[in-house]
Amino acid sequence: MRVLVFGQTGQVARELARLAAPGLDIVTKGRTETDLADPAACAAAIAAAPYDAVINAAAWTAVDRAETEEAAATIVNGEAPGAMARACAARGLPFLHVSTDYVFDGTGTAPWRPDDRTGPLNAYGRSKLAGEQAVRAAGGRHLILRTSWVFSAHGANFVKTMLRLGADRPLLRVVDDQWGGPTPAADIARALVTAARALRDGAPGGTYHFAGQPPTTWARFARETFRLAHMSCEVEGIATADYPTPARRPLNSRLDCATLAADFAIMPPDWQAGLADVVKELQA
Repeated sequence: MRVLVFGQTGQVARELARLAAPGLDIVTKGRTETDLADPAACAAAIAAAPYDAVINAAAWTAVDRAETEEAAATIVNGEAPGAMARACAARGLPFLHVSTDYVFDGTGTAPWRPDDRTGPLNAYGRSKLAGEQAVRAAGGRHLILRTSWVFSAHGANFVKTMLRLGADRPLLRVVDDQWGGPTPAADIARALVTAARALRDGAPGGTYHFAGQPPTTWARFARETFRLAHMSCEVEGIATADYPTPARRPLNSRLDCATLAADFAIMPPDWQAGLADVVKELQA
């Protein structure tokens, strides 16, 4: 199977590239080749060579900056995926798109189901929701995979930030009232490849959730990171209100992953096991 991946240096794209093996050709496209700010160029890349599936693992991920640059974020997160999906539909190719828990408003405590009503709190969430809507409107076979709190040994993410700050400080104050599922990028990559094969073979696709279990908070996530790294940095849990940011964050980012397990036999990952692997890789 030959898979075109939009994204090259991002966390999920790098983990997808690692999965390349005999029988699985992963072709990644970075910003220098296909800039998501140019949706037409993204569509042209799909038409330029034979592929069995296309995965969009690239996105505007600067959540706070999107508050002042929403138009630019919406081109990258909304218009570009739509152009990709239309190009795939024209060629009969399955299209897989990574989305986010931020399409929800974060109310309540129950895990969000794929068919729950959306209501993003910030510009980033609105731009990602626009991408979902454009992918569905394209009319082709697609799979939208919403995930949350992505981490890996690559790129910028919470785990690497905690390890960097914890090395120099005896105490960190971390938000303890936002709940979600930390998700290893490596597990997302494997889930996408499994789903891509299924869609190639005729599975109908749709919108699904994939997030690490069990749910936790950022502060508890930080404490587990330091425990696994054998670091003595203490974590003081604080309220979201005590850590103001330009973009509002949802308090409840729990995701119900049952339909992905039922339809594709893809089980939600154990984020603690994935975190142990990432910490080990970073310390190696």
